[in-house]
Amino acid sequence: MQHTLSLRWLVALLLVVWAGASAAEQFQDLNGEPRSLDDYTGKGKWLVVMIWASDCHICNAEAQQYDIFHGNHMKTDATVLGISMDGAAGKQEAAAFVERHLLTFPNLIGEPEDVADLYSASTGRPWIGTPTFLIYGPDGRLRAEQVGAVPTELIEEFIVREAQSAQPKG
Repeated sequence: MQHTLSLRWLVALLLVVWAGASAAEQFQDLNGEPRSLDDYTGKGKWLVVMIWASDCHICNAEAQQYDIFHGNHMKTDATVLGISMDGAAGKQEAAAFVERHLLTFPNLIGEPEDVADLYSASTGRPWIGTPTFLIYGPDGRLRAEQVGAVPTELIEEFIVREAQSAQPKG
């Protein structure tokens, strides 16, 4: 009886892991190539993930400042990754968003439920809406999250503060 119960728990755990892995692989870049968040995290730099939708007014207002942030930091300490919630049905709108804002940072696209699942799995919190920001440290660990508008100056201050607190005190 105990063996059967343990086997059921193992199967349930494997299903959860498999579901998480398959959801992560459902993202694509705007050229249709499969991508996952893991392709971008843990590369020795901070990663700012901007989850957006093409019809989000705040996303449209903030996109350019995140492109400037990316340009200012990509060779030193941080990069930006956009994840569109527009899904396959909104791929043209997502591409138009990237083109309209002249975004140079990479952007992925996923179905709304997959993006929401990524957020919930990463943070342990329910999905709220766009824009949403996830900040990963150079080691790939999630360090911060924020729903709503975030000036890039606050992210720069956060990165400096976190980097200073991580340095050994001598």
